[in-house]
Amino acid sequence: MNPAMNPITEDDIANFLVHTPDFFERHAELLATVRLTSPHGARAVSLQERQAEMLREKIRALELRLMEMVRHGTDNEVLIERQQRWVKSLLMVAAPRELPQTLVQQIERDFLVPQVALRVWDVAEAYRSEPFAQGVSEAVRDYAAGLTAPYVGFKPDIVPADWLAEPEAVQSVAVLALRATRAEDTAHSAQSQPAVGLLVLASPDPQRYHEGMGTAFLERLGDLASAALSHLR
Repeated sequence: MNPAMNPITEDDIANFLVHTPDFFERHAELLATVRLTSPHGARAVSLQERQAEMLREKIRALELRLMEMVRHGTDNEVLIERQQRWVKSLLMVAAPRELPQTLVQQIERDFLVPQVALRVWDVAEAYRSEPFAQGVSEAVRDYAAGLTAPYVGFKPDIVPADWLAEPEAVQSVAVLALRATRAEDTAHSAQSQPAVGLLVLASPDPQRYHEGMGTAFLERLGDLASAALSHLR
């Protein structure tokens, strides 16, 4: 076969070197003659130098990743500590009537949320005239019932403006459906339990709550809030 008709390609060379690992052992002098372009300038470097540069780049990338993991770990510790303070404050409330106000105030303080709104329905007769049980339309109940996960993004029109102290300042919200969590409700899955409230976290920062963000922590927050407020039913 005429070699000119089937010239050797780069893939052929690469394949040969991969399958002939002892090639450079037999031709060690070639390593010193191979020159590559440095990514840090136009100068040519030896193969060993280029390999060393690649190794340093990998080490830098690993260091950055490690630093990011440490930062996330520290952030998580802070979040866990704040959540513990919040739960502790709820456990220390003696009168169920005071739970909604404490829950809202502590979220604002512990999690640095500028505005928080809470509405609860299907409460016991003794609490139906309380502010936290007022202003809930059938449309709001239906919206809460349809939330299978926290909503994050722009404030939905279904959330009444008068629930928030400064609705005009709101640029992003997280809306959490609160669900029945009494002992007799535990036979059902969390999503099949009826919605008994709505918790709204509002911020003037459009990136505080945005579409695509993780909502695992918000789900836990809603679950804990639901459990605390079960004393109102």
